[in-house]
Amino acid sequence: QVQLVESGGGLVQAGESLRLSCAASGSTFSINAMGWYRQAPGKQRELVAVIATGGSTVYVDSVKGRLTISRDNAKNTVYLQMNSLKPEDTAVYYCRMIVAGRGEVWGQGTLVTVSS
Repeated sequence: QVQLVESGGGLVQAGESLRLSCAASGSTFSINAMGWYRQAPGKQRELVAVIATGGSTVYVDSVKGRLTISRDNAKNTVYLQMNSLKPEDTAVYYCRMIVAGRGEVWGQGTLVTVSS
């Protein structure tokens, strides 16, 4: 069984930075796409950024230029570097991975709170 463990959330002021990490563990596996999603209070979960095995990325427009997704395939880990944070970035952030032969796997979520 594959498990994802997230870390790096917290409380920051507007304009500050945070770095989220999500590491996969468990049975031997091959991971395809990795991504970050977020869910703000009272809103639906939305895609933030996705990175393919080869490194190509897709971002939601609201985070372009401020958030950067990256991955370390040797460590089965995906990162989200968040700079110039805004109060509207406040949400629970979830990582998601597509694991060969197993389908999608989600992390437990980590809370990011940005104060104005």
